[in-house]
Amino acid sequence: MNTNIERDVRFLKRYAIVTSTLLVVLSVAAFTRSTQHAKFDEIDVERINIREPNGNYRMVISNRPRSIGPIYKNKPFGYEGGGRPGIIFFNDEGTENGGLTFTGQRGADGKYRASTHMSFDQFNQDQVLNLDYGDNNGQRVVGVSVNDRAGVDIHDMVAERDSIMKMKDTVARNASLKKWAGPRNGEPLVAQRLFVGRDPDKSAILNLSDRDGKPRLRLLVDSLGTARIEFLDATGKVVNSVTGSPR
Repeated sequence: MNTNIERDVRFLKRYAIVTSTLLVVLSVAAFTRSTQHAKFDEIDVERINIREPNGNYRMVISNRPRSIGPIYKNKPFGYEGGGRPGIIFFNDEGTENGGLTFTGQRGADGKYRASTHMSFDQFNQDQVLNLDYGDNNGQRVVGVSVNDRAGVDIHDMVAERDSIMKMKDTVARNASLKKWAGPRNGEPLVAQRLFVGRDPDKSAILNLSDRDGKPRLRLLVDSLGTARIEFLDATGKVVNSVTGSPR
């Protein structure tokens, strides 16, 4: 009996040594493989997350269903994902700071909608530099715009709006939303200051606006080839115009 026990003990010791050795070898092999560069001729994926060593998002490339929603310091906020196919960029803190999205399809009625949008965001805010193409079945806008944004944290803004939306009193809710969307310390939440591109009227146009986002100087060549410079007041009325026609 003792002989059998001793034999079993020796077997278990040998088994433990062999198993431990194999685990070490496999661990080293796995570590070695993880430091190597993989090369693929072609891959099919639905989403790629590029992260910093600390886990922060740096860039997300995805199709529509797997697209990411807004992220603030690595935490979702605002609305769910699933509607922004393309590429989303993130800053050093893991907060979204721009992206590239694109859509385009024809509906059952034969009409189509298409868009391409590339934006760069103000720190902890929303887009301030845009490159856009929008097409609603032939009604096209193509251009570059520069926006001003109030110096208020977007996460705080969204939290404030979400709190207002929970109000049951419709009149009070609408009044609070109007106040929420108003200027902060005299500065509009957002104001387009510059647009250069092609408008729905097929004009090549340059719009320069005041700090409230109201166009005050416009240079354009319309769809008939007529060129002019327009000066506008704060209500949008043209108060002076210069054309290229001879006097």
